[in-house]
Amino acid sequence: MSEAQATKNTRTLIGQVVSDKRSKTITVLVERRVKHELYGKIVARSSKYHAHDEKGEYKMGDTVEIAESRPISKTKSWVVTRLVKKAGLA
Repeated sequence: MSEAQATKNTRTLIGQVVSDKRSKTITVLVERRVKHELYGKIVARSSKYHAHDEKGEYKMGDTVEIAESRPISKTKSWVVTRLVKKAGLA
């Protein structure tokens, strides 16, 4: 199976790095907007994911894309695929 076929049906999310303290791991906060089931108001929901960062190149505040992968550790089953926006830049 080629690289394109392997990555074609994996889930990807875009979020902000909120922690880069651990070695080779970053914590990514992914926010989504959903309609409240009863009241219909649009509310923000968020989830945190631990993602693998092999070289330690992503810093706090960066916006990154993460993709689902095989489990790397007990809490880590996502890998960073690309940098969307660097922290501090408009």
